[in-house]
This record gives sequence, C-alpha cells and structure tokens, in this order.
Amino acid sequence: MNARSTRRFRTIACALLSAGILACGGSGPASPDGSTTGASSSGGTSGGGSGGTSNPSPSSASLSVRITDSPFSDAKAVLVTFSSVSVHLADGDSWQTIPFTSGSSRTCDLKKLQGPTDVLGVGSLASGHYTQIRLVVSAASIYFDNASSGGACAGSIAAPAGKNASVTIPSGEVKLNHEFTVSGSAMTMVLDFDGDHSIKATGGGNGNGNGNSSTKYMMTPVIRVASVQ
Repeated sequence: MNARSTRRFRTIACALLSAGILACGGSGPASPDGSTTGASSSGGTSGGGSGGTSNPSPSSASLSVRITDSPFSDAKAVLVTFSSVSVHLADGDSWQTIPFTSGSSRTCDLKKLQGPTDVLGVGSLASGHYTQIRLVVSAASIYFDNASSGGACAGSIAAPAGKNASVTIPSGEVKLNHEFTVSGSAMTMVLDFDGDHSIKATGGGNGNGNGNSSTKYMMTPVIRVASVQ
C-alpha cells in the first residue's frame, strides 16, 4: 500500500471510530440545543404549571340575625314586614345579603318580642371586618283588639280580627353603623326594634280598615344593635 492510500485508510478508520464512540457514549441522539433526548426529568414543576397549589378560599362563618323589641304600648299586635337584611364589608363596595329563613320577606309581631328574640335571617359571611347593617322595612300595621296567632316571626302572619290601623312608612331603609369582625366561628347579632319610638300618631283621618278610628300612624324605624357575639 502506498503512502497516499495509507493516509486515506487512516482518515476513514478514524472517522468510523469517532462515529462509534459517539454512538456508544449517550443514552439517545442529541437534540439541537445540545441536550440528550430520552433522559429522565428532574421532577421539578414550573410555577406557572397547572399542578401548582392555588391560594385557599377565604374562610367563612354563619351569622344569625335575631330581633327583639320594646313594643308599641297602645296595641295588641304590631306586624312589621322586613324585605331585606344585609351587611357591609369594610374592604368592598357591595352589601352581603343575609337570607331570610323562609321566603323573600319576614314578618314579625313586635308585641311578642318584648324580652324574647326571634330569627330574621341566617347566612354565611366571608371572614373580615364589617362596618354597617342595613334593614328595609316594607310594611307595618297595628291591631288594637286581638293578638296575632302563632310565633313572633314567620314568612307571613295572619292579621288579627278587630280594630286596626295601617302605618305609613316614609322611608323604611335603616342603616346601622356598627363594626364587627367575622373570624371563622358562628356568630349571633341581636337587633332591638323600639316600637314605642318608631310609631307615632300623626292626627285625624281614617287610618283603620273598618272605619272605627280616625287616627293616622307613621313609622320611622328606630333600631339599634343590641349585641354581636
């Protein structure tokens, strides 16, 4: 073999040997960026992946709103209908509604709440600091001859028989500035509806359904927060 052929043979042999070494040295073909395909991953998860842990939702607690009364003294029954109860979260602009225990309104006989309490609504509130309570009184009537039947509060209460008077309510919305904090445990709020200071006789006129009275009545709801615990 001449020198030229020997050099050519050595070049081919070296190329083949190099190819064999590269083929045996890795676990798979190299990717364009230089990493080896087919290798096991390190098990890490990027922060933006779907397997990340999301923030837990805020805890919540049950709030029961109850009502008591210093009732209007000149009547046997004072039926007051509430159409809304809500509370305001300090960090937001919206009011959180406390659902009534039945139906879209709740009627209470204030005469049966002198001392005892009854439930207006019960709802779940997110933990946080609350600053106001809002109630809307939509209707009221006074009954002079007979007490109402049944419990103090219900979805509706039948009107007692006898002399009665409807009550005008110029504005039934009442906002109470009272701060309280919900921190994950069940809470009870007691509201005191002062019937004697809420209802006033305003003069003559037929304020009675059966024509036996000439007195008209007006209600400006006087309500305070008695306790939150």
